[in-house]
Order: sequence, then structure tokens, then C-alpha cells
Amino acid sequence: MSEATPTSTAAPDRAAKLPAQPPPVDPAETAAAADHAVSGGRLSWWRGEGGEGAKRNLGLIAVLVALVVIGALTRPDLYSNADWVWANTLTILKLASVVGVVTVGMTFVIIGGGIDLSVGAIVALAGVWATTVATQSYGAGGMIFCALTVGLGVGLVNGLLISYGRLVPFIATLAMLVAARGLAAELSDKQTQVSNNTTINDIASTNLLGIPLLVYILAAVVIAGWVLLNRTTFGRRTVAVGGNPEAARLAGINVKRHTLMLYALSGLCCGIAAIMLTAQATSAQAAMANLYELDAIAAAIIGGTLLSGGRGTIIGSLLGVIIFSTITNLFAINGLTSEAQNMVKGGIIVAAVLVQQVQFRSLTQFLGRNRLTTT
Repeated sequence: MSEATPTSTAAPDRAAKLPAQPPPVDPAETAAAADHAVSGGRLSWWRGEGGEGAKRNLGLIAVLVALVVIGALTRPDLYSNADWVWANTLTILKLASVVGVVTVGMTFVIIGGGIDLSVGAIVALAGVWATTVATQSYGAGGMIFCALTVGLGVGLVNGLLISYGRLVPFIATLAMLVAARGLAAELSDKQTQVSNNTTINDIASTNLLGIPLLVYILAAVVIAGWVLLNRTTFGRRTVAVGGNPEAARLAGINVKRHTLMLYALSGLCCGIAAIMLTAQATSAQAAMANLYELDAIAAAIIGGTLLSGGRGTIIGSLLGVIIFSTITNLFAINGLTSEAQNMVKGGIIVAAVLVQQVQFRSLTQFLGRNRLTTT
């Protein structure tokens, strides 16, 4: 009896040390909860992360509507003419086409955590190189190939300096801005080079179904960019690299190579824009595409692309470009100066960045509270 007593007292102690087991879960209740979560997610997508981009785009559309209303109030004599309104809309889209193509490439770079200050200079260099006498002797195909190759090549140089040379994107692309402008001035001998190729020049004057060909080119680039960002592994890797490069590297993504490809893509878009701008002006010079880098960055920011990387949409960037083109058009029809226009653009950029910072801080605080609650 004396030996059995310690054994009986040790068993309750061991049982007390065991962790409490959760109650059994009914499979039927689990399935019902899952179905409710799925249906609730479908019904409340507007309040979730998936609806954030839609809300932002609707806000941009509301801004466009407000600008149209302002135009109608300030110039009712023009907006009362339906034919003029349609022609003016096409003018705005045509004005946005070149910068819009550049902005698509810029959006990828910014989402990937970088910045490209050399896009305007790349457009100028590609345009000047494509309109040299030697290049024009190869016809329209030679000019297009030259512009695309120059844009792609300069983009690759930027990517190499940033990804493998470990230069800060701001410094590397700023240096390329100066170098590309200088090379363009050297190639053109600081003169305007006239495009004598009618096929290239007709790109700006050709209409299909009443819509300029330049608008179709912009639409094609935007659609390709949207598919690349949202429906391919390249797009998912771009978001991952921009959001957290170290986590992307640990996940098996070659961050250096991907960064190189992003800047090459930006350069390729600049090559396309060079042909479009050359067709519009029927010429090219070293000073062309001035401040395009600021317009592209501003349009991407207005469209919701984070300067810190990891988030952005192609449609939002396109709407940002159209908003700036509408503002330019609104100032033009009201006879206002370009200086006032630049001040308004600067204010819009500052406001957009401030809104992004407030939203990012709110999201960070919300996630922090959720982690604490879960813990």
C-alpha cells in the first residue's frame, strides 16, 4: 500500500502539466464557416484589398469629370459644341499618348523599388539617332529598329549600373540623363534633324475609325503592360522585389537580374515613345522630351504607385497621364500661362504624395493592431 500511494499522486501531476486540448470541431460547422467567408469575401471585395485599386481609379475618374465641368463652366461657348468636344477629347488623348507610353515603363520601375530620371533623355537620344541621315537611309524599318535598340540599350546600361554596379537609382539615372542629352547633342551637332520618311511622319496623322493611330499605340502598350503586371510571373516578381528585396531574394528571385530587366523595359518604352514624338514633330533634337521624366513620375504617383515600391497599377498611371493632359488642355483653352500650369502640377504631386503617406501610415497602424490582437 505504501508503494502505490506515490504512483497515484504522480499521475494527476502529469495530467495537470499537459496542455489543454481544444474542443472537437464539427466538420459541418467548418465547411459552413468557409462558405460564409468566401461569400462574404465576394460580397465585401469593395472593402478589402482587392477593391483599393478600384476605389482609387474611381477617384481619378471623378477628378477627370471635375476638370470637364470646370472646362464647361469657363468656356461654355466651346463645350456647347458636340463636334468640338469630341475633337478636343481626341486631342487630349493624342497629347497623352507619348508620355503615357513612357509612364508605363516608369510604373514598372517604381513598383520594383527604383526610379528612372533619364527617360526624357533616352527619348531624345533615340529620336536623334533614328533621324540621322545614315539611319534614315534604311527606311522606316531601320529607323524604328534603331530607336528601339537605342532605348533598350540605354535601359540595360542603367540596369547594369544599378543592379550589378550597386549605384543608387537616383544617381545612376541622373548621370544617364546628362550623358544621353550630351550624346544626342553631339550626334545632331545641336541642330534639329528633319524626318524625311513619310511612313514615320504619317504615324501622327493617320486615323483609324476616326481615332488617331497614336492613341491605338498607347492602348496597345497599356494593355501589354497590364497583362505583364497582373497576369504573369514577371509582374508578381516586380511587386515582390519592390515590396521587400531581401524577402524576394530568399524566395528564390534573382533580384539583380529582375532589376536589370525592369530598366530595360523602361528603355524599350522610351524607344517606342521616340518614334511617336518624332512622327508628331516630323523632326528630332537633343532638347526634345524635356521634363518627360517628371511627367511620368507624377502620373504614376497620381495613379497610386508608391514611391517606395511594391504597389501600383497601369490603369491608374494611365488615368494620371490623362489628368495632366486634361489640365494642360484646360489651361490652353483658357489662355493661361505654362508657368501657372506647372505650379498646379507641382501642387497635385505634393498632394498625392501626402495622401499616400497618410494611407500608408493608417495601413501600417491597422496591421500592427491586428498582429497584437492575434497574439
